Amino acid sequence: MCGRDAADDVVQETFLALLRPSTSLRGGGYDSSKGTVGNYLFGIARHVVLKRLGGREVASFDLDEHDEHTAWADDRPSVLDSLSREETIKAVRAAIASLPAPYREVVALCELQEMSYVDAATIVQCPVGTVRSRLHRARALLTTKLAATHAEVGLRKSV
Repeated sequence: MCGRDAADDVVQETFLALLRPSTSLRGGGYDSSKGTVGNYLFGIARHVVLKRLGGREVASFDLDEHDEHTAWADDRPSVLDSLSREETIKAVRAAIASLPAPYREVVALCELQEMSYVDAATIVQCPVGTVRSRLHRARALLTTKLAATHAEVGLRKSV
């Protein structure tokens, strides 16, 4: 949500907030009846990120670098395949980063972190239906953005 450069700071601030329950961003400390510890930590981290973003709508968005290369470790791709894959990854990153914050947030939680809608709704503090609709709209926007990028790349290759 806030980019790789800020990730370490967000983690540190999250755990500092956890260690100081009186100044915790969520207030009142962990309550097992409201969900898992993981969801509680994601909720604190979400508040830290939203505080950091402060009003900025778009933040840089990076996938883990090890995710980019792990799948290709055994299948030595050609140089062209590697370049095509890198272009695709950049296009997906740019498309996700350009989403409005509420959509980017549910994509990060549900798609990248593989959370259930219920868990994401708990973290975002909204109804499950809202998470579903935001994710549906985010996917539609991503499809449109990536289709436009794909068409643009096709035009460049034909020229």
